[in-house]
Amino acid sequence: MDYKYELDIIAKNSKTAFTPLSIASSDEKNHCLALISAQLIKDQKKILEANKIDIDNGKKNNLNSAMFDRLKLTSERLEDIAKGVDDIILLDDPVGKIDGEFKLYNGLLVKKVQVALGVIGIIYESRPDVTVDAAALCLKAGNAVILRGGSESIHSNKALAESMAVAIRQSNLSEFSIQLLPWTNREAVSCLLKLNQYVDLIIPRGGEGLIKFVSENATVPVIKHYKGVCHIFVDKDAELNMALSIVENAKCQRPGVCNAVETVLIHKEIADRLIKPLAQNLTHKGVELRGDETFCSYFPEATPATEDDWHEEYLDKILSFRIVENSDEAIAHIGMYGSAHSDAIISKNQQTCDKFLREVDSAVVYVNASTRFTDGGQFGMGAEIGISTDRIHARGPMGLNELTTYKYNVTGNGQIRK
Repeated sequence: MDYKYELDIIAKNSKTAFTPLSIASSDEKNHCLALISAQLIKDQKKILEANKIDIDNGKKNNLNSAMFDRLKLTSERLEDIAKGVDDIILLDDPVGKIDGEFKLYNGLLVKKVQVALGVIGIIYESRPDVTVDAAALCLKAGNAVILRGGSESIHSNKALAESMAVAIRQSNLSEFSIQLLPWTNREAVSCLLKLNQYVDLIIPRGGEGLIKFVSENATVPVIKHYKGVCHIFVDKDAELNMALSIVENAKCQRPGVCNAVETVLIHKEIADRLIKPLAQNLTHKGVELRGDETFCSYFPEATPATEDDWHEEYLDKILSFRIVENSDEAIAHIGMYGSAHSDAIISKNQQTCDKFLREVDSAVVYVNASTRFTDGGQFGMGAEIGISTDRIHARGPMGLNELTTYKYNVTGNGQIRK
């Protein structure tokens, strides 16, 4: 199949849709989003039937529990997805917002104005909710979007995209504002990554292999949403009950997501008081514990950790532990093995907390809170495109503001440069 030819048509249609969408009024965009939300609920039965096909196929292909958790849709989850669209409607439209203005020495008035980014290609795996979240956010920010989900969720994604298409056709916006690629192979992705003439940005979110493939093959600019090897450092000045609660929440509340903790670093001076109750709590919750030699000496039932464990995003009820000498060693471990996603310290020592905040270079750094809060909804963004682990343009949860760029509008009264 000639994917290049087919993708050229899709991308060209997106580019055509972008121009009117980028200048559409907030009312026009919000009306379309309201139609999408209503249509998703109306088509609930069809969407859940499509999702069941993906679930059944996943069982045949032995998908792990984390993948099943990401893939599965229920009536409640679909209602939450629709509510996420409604929440986006309530958010301020960033397009046209003036970020600053100043007057030059010669009287020119300069305004920095937020504008839509353009055509955005989003490549993702497993999670059908991303299909709607990404589409709704891009539309509200005035961007046309090309979605490419994974093969494991293709039926779910098609059903969701069809519902959104029905809604868009009832609005004043172009039906090409949101498009889903019907193919899931790498050849089609390779073609999409090189459509510089039409596509302005690629956002990949998924496993390490996907991110690496996109980064190495794209000629279109990329914002990476890399894996979440998240850490919690329990300092010697930590409150014991707080540490127990935060670690349990960060691992067990939903282990198959990128902001779940994967490694816990424990200060040696608190190890004898923390490890036993923490290990008992976690094993009672069904968590497999892996630890360094010192941790295993306190809790022999743990599996000895290997070097690979420190790099691993388990996305499952598995948690690794390391005992450290001090905060410097904890920070060094995070710098060596972390993915610059989300990392936390638990401590009552303000000086130690300030040091951790200053020296840990991750997209989101926490003091005395669970890493599970790294989420666009939790940050008041409505939904999110994902969690950017890049350093350029956007970092952390990407919401509406992160889906815009800016231009300078300059007004004069006849000035010429001398």
